[in-house]
Amino acid sequence: MSRVVVAGAGPVGLTAALALARKGVPVTVLESGGDLAAESRASTFHPPTLEMLDDLGIGAELHDRGLLAPTFAYRDRAAGLIARLDLAVLAGDTRFPYRLQCEQSKLTPILRAHLLRHDGCEIRYDWHLAAVTQTGDTVTARSADGRTAEGSWLIGADGAHSATRRATGTGFDGITYPERFLVASADEDLTAWLPDLAAVNYVFDPVEWCVLLRTPDHWRVLLPTPAETPDEVEYARLDERLRGVFDPGRPWRIAHASMYRVHQRVAAAFRVGRVLLAGDAAHVNNPLGGLGMNSGIHDAVAYADALATGDPAVVDAAAAHRRRIALEYVQSVSHQNYERLRATDPAARATYLDSLRATAADPVKARASLLRSSMIASLRPVTA
Repeated sequence: MSRVVVAGAGPVGLTAALALARKGVPVTVLESGGDLAAESRASTFHPPTLEMLDDLGIGAELHDRGLLAPTFAYRDRAAGLIARLDLAVLAGDTRFPYRLQCEQSKLTPILRAHLLRHDGCEIRYDWHLAAVTQTGDTVTARSADGRTAEGSWLIGADGAHSATRRATGTGFDGITYPERFLVASADEDLTAWLPDLAAVNYVFDPVEWCVLLRTPDHWRVLLPTPAETPDEVEYARLDERLRGVFDPGRPWRIAHASMYRVHQRVAAAFRVGRVLLAGDAAHVNNPLGGLGMNSGIHDAVAYADALATGDPAVVDAAAAHRRRIALEYVQSVSHQNYERLRATDPAARATYLDSLRATAADPVKARASLLRSSMIASLRPVTA
């Protein structure tokens, strides 16, 4: 390969670029922004993702910036703590038996610094991809202002609104959830209010489920929000809703808040000629379970390994395999998480909460559950 072009300088694109660079493949990264994105966005790294990033030589730096989360918890709005699962039972399955909480905006500068140490690797900013053409063994990306970038392959890791995907005419079918997700980052110590909190907490409720998530800088609260209500109305009543989680007798200290629509979609194909789609450009899902960024990083590493073989058949197999995982694992697990958090049938809720208690109390059941939720089972065979 003379060069690989990567569209998107997020965690997926930069992971793909660094993985290729470490195999001796020169890379050009095209980023539409003027610099790396500063938004927090995804913040949970699962064990196999930590393994991959460690293999790329950046594990120690990421850990220095992150927060270890050896457990996560299921809670009920009324009943409180239901079950706490301890990833220590995976010690025989991974060298990182925990989640690492760290905003993706802390990962991308590390990836960039390592990438640019490799000869022939570059990042071009303010580069808005407008068209993709393929001729023989060459793929050419063209910007809106006429600039071009050529390579043997193009990896589109440019997000849910991927210009790469649109340029290839690839379908992106799926669903949009009826509610928006509102995420508030709080300058509060929630463990002072709720001492039995884990770093990650999924809170069941048939009316207003939520997620309480610790990052190195903030506690995040994710709340479902009606799609038809104006943004300004929802932001105005945010403090009232947060006091429903816990009322400290004063307004919550909120650093920032954002609201977004949530989709479950998978591209019709992950490979179109010499173009590969990865991460949100290939598949989007709700954030419950922290599967999106992680599965995108897994795409990136799988593509780099396949491209390094120089065999298009291996690349084709890798793209097909990653699409199967997106359909059969990522979409399935994330949607199941959503349905269970908001379940309204009392008997079904009680049965599921009882099953969570039983799972947490049994190391064998806990390991089986954690192999799936940690994404280990999506990547390699596991034994009993």
